[in-house]
Amino acid sequence: MNATASPSYPALHCVWKDERDTEAFAARLAAQAALSNVYLTLHGDLGAGKTTLVRHLLRALGVQGRIKSPTYAVVEPHEGRDFPIWHFDFYRFDDPREWEDAGFRDIFASPGLKVAEWPQKAAAVTPIADVAISIEAINESERQVHLQAFTPAGAAIVQGFSA
Repeated sequence: MNATASPSYPALHCVWKDERDTEAFAARLAAQAALSNVYLTLHGDLGAGKTTLVRHLLRALGVQGRIKSPTYAVVEPHEGRDFPIWHFDFYRFDDPREWEDAGFRDIFASPGLKVAEWPQKAAAVTPIADVAISIEAINESERQVHLQAFTPAGAAIVQGFSA
């Protein structure tokens, strides 16, 4: 994760038994009011379920049509019911100059949800995450999940899961 956790910001641990749990988690995340203008980072190995979570989250936020991974494009913009969403995949991000050239600074300065897979590849140029979500595969279907808030907006999201 790209920040140091503060004891004043909450964390949450959970286990997803299967993809239905991932979908239910995404729906609960989508229901958080603060989600409309935050930066979420997704951490985990290849195949951990980061893109699956994003797809369920985007559907829960009202995104219609095909949802493709931004692996080669680095970012895919989406229009949710109530706010814009940018899905980043920094797996192939190598050159910090690409940050400026692609207009990412402007995207991060504008309102909307930003979700990034492989954020550590762009950590030198991205802002601090509001919430970092780490996903670890336990077996073929189960995932151990850890959410850590790093900002007041992130804290509101994590606390919203216990409400």
